Amino acid sequence: MKASEIRSKWLAFFESKGHRIEPSAPLVPHNDPSLLWINAGMAPLKAYFDGRIVPENPRIANSQKCIRTNDIENVGKTRRHHTFFEMLGNFSIGDYFKEEVITWAWEFLTSPEWIGFDPERLSVTVYPEDTEAFEFWNKKIGLPEERIYKLEENFWDIGEGPCGPCTEIFYDRGDAYGDLSDPECWPGGENERFLEVWNLVFSQFNHNKDGSYTPLPNKNIDTGAGLERFASILQNVDSNFDTDLFMPIIEQTAKLAGVKYHVNTETDVALKVIADHIRTVAFSVGDGVLPSNEGRGYVIRRLLRRAVRYGKVIGLDKPFLHTLTPIVGEIMGMYYTEVVDKREFIEKVIRTEEERFHETLSDGLAILAELTEKASSEGKTQISGADAFKLYDTYGFPFDLTEDFASEKGLTVDREGFDSSMQEQRNRARAARQDSDSMKVQGGPLAELTVKSEFVGYTELVTTAKVIAVVHENQFVDLVGLGETCQVVLDVTPFYAESGGQVSDHGYLASGDVRLKVVDVSKAPHGQHVHTVVVESGVLRKGDTVQAAVSEEMREDIIKNHTATHLLHKALKDVLGEHVNQAGSSVAPERLRFDFSHFGSITAEELQDVEKRVNQQIWKSTQVSITLKPIADAKAMGAMALFGEKYGDVVRVVQVGSYSLELCGGCHVANTSQIGLFKIVSESGIGSGVRRIEAVTGRNAYMYIDQQLQLLRDSSGLLKSNIQEVPKRIEGLFVQLKELARENESLKSKLGKIEAGSLTDQLKTIAGVPVLAAQVNAGDMDSLRSIVDQMKVKLGSAIIVLGAIADDKVNLVAAVTPDLVAQGFHAGKLIKETAAIVGGSGGGRPDMAQAGGKDASQLSAALEKVGHFVENQAMLKK
Repeated sequence: MKASEIRSKWLAFFESKGHRIEPSAPLVPHNDPSLLWINAGMAPLKAYFDGRIVPENPRIANSQKCIRTNDIENVGKTRRHHTFFEMLGNFSIGDYFKEEVITWAWEFLTSPEWIGFDPERLSVTVYPEDTEAFEFWNKKIGLPEERIYKLEENFWDIGEGPCGPCTEIFYDRGDAYGDLSDPECWPGGENERFLEVWNLVFSQFNHNKDGSYTPLPNKNIDTGAGLERFASILQNVDSNFDTDLFMPIIEQTAKLAGVKYHVNTETDVALKVIADHIRTVAFSVGDGVLPSNEGRGYVIRRLLRRAVRYGKVIGLDKPFLHTLTPIVGEIMGMYYTEVVDKREFIEKVIRTEEERFHETLSDGLAILAELTEKASSEGKTQISGADAFKLYDTYGFPFDLTEDFASEKGLTVDREGFDSSMQEQRNRARAARQDSDSMKVQGGPLAELTVKSEFVGYTELVTTAKVIAVVHENQFVDLVGLGETCQVVLDVTPFYAESGGQVSDHGYLASGDVRLKVVDVSKAPHGQHVHTVVVESGVLRKGDTVQAAVSEEMREDIIKNHTATHLLHKALKDVLGEHVNQAGSSVAPERLRFDFSHFGSITAEELQDVEKRVNQQIWKSTQVSITLKPIADAKAMGAMALFGEKYGDVVRVVQVGSYSLELCGGCHVANTSQIGLFKIVSESGIGSGVRRIEAVTGRNAYMYIDQQLQLLRDSSGLLKSNIQEVPKRIEGLFVQLKELARENESLKSKLGKIEAGSLTDQLKTIAGVPVLAAQVNAGDMDSLRSIVDQMKVKLGSAIIVLGAIADDKVNLVAAVTPDLVAQGFHAGKLIKETAAIVGGSGGGRPDMAQAGGKDASQLSAALEKVGHFVENQAMLKK
């Protein structure tokens, strides 16, 4: 059975059980800073599990693309370690529980219509205290007691938040994978025979801050099954890598390298690593993550470089990974269309990074050469583990490559120190995961509020409404007095709740002598708009009828910026390429911020083109139409779905003429002419492959341009010219500055010669060596070096150390003429000792060195040290 068929069967089975099929979320978590990657099927659903959002259907199933990078070193060396994998999941948010999920799991696994496993090959593990799960497996399913194993570790708990027991289902792969006489050969033991295929987690307790456990008000089901594992069993192959999810990549790589799979262990590991990593990199780049030196971008860069290194193991010395991208698309593109739709962009990114890494390898080799030379010169026989790890971590150098190079130089490498540094990094990553993986605790009054509240703010800014709930200090109350802040839910509201990047409306609720200032609006778990208000007068009572009025001026500014954001998104795609995708936004009244994926910088000409295209759409006075459509119809029209957003079955389509078409729940102008003017105020890079544009519209654009013009007026006043002549006047000033700089350099040179001419009187002979150590007048290091150079020419043979004080700091320069360098005198060593006296440091070559210092009062003492140094060096030579 093909992997694509297994995935389809999974989704079809749970759809037949009343589940909503949730599409796979992007690998980059949306609105979840606690996670670096989506690392499990439930990760995109956390808001459902902790009660922040109540799903339309409490039964959900998915096939979710995931990344985990905590065991990278094991990838390719075991049958089942991957960085990218698919997790099949079915979930219940307060709906069905243990009996249903166990019954369905058994049906799916054993029914010939679905997976068709032999029931005799299945065993399970349960938590010892979970008698319910044991009874269901034993009594209802009929699984013999001897195939139900009780394990203490079968309890899913990651700290404060929801937790509970779990049951794992194992498939017996037969005698070829392990002997039952082995004490570890049992479900849950360390063996290859019993393969875990499915984990069912019963989330029924809350882990409290004090360490105690209390039952959850809503019990949940969270399951996970590995598609790759299912495929390895159903295709009857030795490992996940031998399935149709990997073999086409492995076969193509082997063809490129001229090697064979399943002949040599080292070659097999290389082929498996490459197959795993190219999937991870291709999918990550497709979701907008680009190689960089931080965060997710660093992970992708490291994986890509690791794949390149393993390519070298099998003789691939030129960029090749990018050529495997189309094969990833052929295998996965039926379900994950992004790896097909963005193939050209993915290939370009991977090829560019490969080419850069080949250059980096040369840099790393140069650094490695320096390390070996330094170790040898210092009489050491070993390169430190920390240095080896830095080469591995920064330049992608594997330990064995460092070890081989060092061996050629007669050195060893500290393996223990390298392993220690590696473990420290793993510990840091593990601690970060433990700190961030927990979910919020269920509960709170708003989670219990199911009464309906209607939003009419798309068409109305003022309406009459009834106060149906008041929350004060996290409790429902009947009244709130003057000066208090509370949350209010209305039966109908014109106030937009912050979402999709658009900030919430502000305004007032009023009735008679009661006046409430609305300062924020958010959504409750069941979707009602929750107004955070300050009671400015009167007493607010539940049941009051109020007039709800949105700040019209604020809303007008917001809608101009929101529609401009859509125009900007399309203009960026037109100018930079279809790979551009929204990676975040903020639509506020005073300005808009738009984050987007883009590989490389943006030229001033490109930015100007983008700005012009947006304004052309404004000047065309294009109508903005908003319609509700089934999501399939909207996507068929070509509507853009925003990064990471979840959509229902019916979506809101915002269309700006024939120019822009997006799914959006925000507020917009009726005609682009209402925007008035669009002006970009800044553009910058903010992370790995993500750039940011900030812009203003309407009256804020006018005020921004007026401020810029005022700056120009002020500048023209200072230059004593009119505005049109400012560039020419500035150009003239630059010419004058260059002339003055040339004159300054000429004067410095003349002063240096005068200074040099008077220094010969201070020349001394120490131990037969001409020595000049003196303080001079030199405004900077360049002037000081110039005087030293002149003295070298003038004296022919000498050791020269000159010092100067500039801005209460000391500059020092030392020079040793070639004949004295040949005798063993070293300017770098001399300057190091001299600089220490003035509280500084420095170094350099044997013939020339320089240093700085903080203590100007010690300059004379430092210069006196020069004679002692020369004398000591001369004595050592004797």
